[in-house]
Amino acid sequence: MKKYKAESIITVKTPQNAPYDIIMEQSFHKLPEALRQIGCEGHRICIVTDSNVAPLYLEEVKSLVSSVASQVEIFLFEAGEQNKTLATVQKLYETLILAGFDRKDFLLALGGGVTGDMTGYTAATYLRGIQFIQVPTTLLSQIDSSIGGKTGVDFDRYKNMVGAFHQPALVYMNIHVLQTLPDEQFASGMGELLKYGISLDADFYEWTLDHMAEIEERDKDTLAAMVTRCCQLKQYIVEKDPTEKGDRALLNFGHTIGHAIEKLKDFKMLHGECVALGFVAAAYISWQRGMIEEDEFYEIRDMNVGFGLPISFDGLSSEDIVAATKKDKKMDAGKIRFILLKKMGHAYIDRSVTDEEMLEAINFLNADKG
Repeated sequence: MKKYKAESIITVKTPQNAPYDIIMEQSFHKLPEALRQIGCEGHRICIVTDSNVAPLYLEEVKSLVSSVASQVEIFLFEAGEQNKTLATVQKLYETLILAGFDRKDFLLALGGGVTGDMTGYTAATYLRGIQFIQVPTTLLSQIDSSIGGKTGVDFDRYKNMVGAFHQPALVYMNIHVLQTLPDEQFASGMGELLKYGISLDADFYEWTLDHMAEIEERDKDTLAAMVTRCCQLKQYIVEKDPTEKGDRALLNFGHTIGHAIEKLKDFKMLHGECVALGFVAAAYISWQRGMIEEDEFYEIRDMNVGFGLPISFDGLSSEDIVAATKKDKKMDAGKIRFILLKKMGHAYIDRSVTDEEMLEAINFLNADKG
């Protein structure tokens, strides 16, 4: 079996953007040094974080940032996807304006995907663009959302419908924070992690299954290796296609139906849980089209259980889910860019998936259908 190992730095290089480092450590201690290297010294930094993360890490990170910055502001918002809105961004704009932030100052996102997406969007639009730093504290944000410059907020319950591509100046990961991540948040991150293996790297998927016990025990070396591999895969895709004109859409495996379920559940299900349901549906369509074997499909479905992820849902109409997919931002000239599997570890973009195929796959997951 192929082996994967941890790395301490991965550098992301995209056209028309300065390269930036993904730094992976087991503490926050090297954050000041990393901030100095990107030019933060003597400038203002606003730490954006939510009500869940602040009690855990804000004081430590603020103390470290204060050793570099000329001024540290804190923007604290109530945790939850329901607060990833333009209204919250407006409050953050006001904080920056009142504190006198200029184009040479920085935002720092301390938290999960909601915090990172919203902070990045604010950075992209405040004064037509200032720099920002990602300090992700969840598995999902460390392996996926903090990398690649996709930023955005939800609009009228439509996920990430307002956004911009704006690359971070730095991504600093303290892998040790995963040790205390709540079980449901860890499982949500595994939804995105399994997506990487199933759609891009079959060897990594098999490695993940083989290391299930170590992952569930949160062995630090195993976690560091799996976060590293996901960052490498994300780096490869982002460097090829930074603004999702082609292959970057492959990272949306599971997201078309997953986003629809997430929206219709009023974001009461975690993002990674919905992605997991979405990629089971996509794998079902791939199986029905004869591209993967039946036993491969059922392994994909059943491995969700092993990592604390759902294999069914209830309380929603399958027809409503199909309708909701038509309002997703991934529509292309009126057709859905659906991500299917040619084979395990090899996804592709398909524009021919019919409503009937989606409905059959969703019915398979819908517990209300028996």
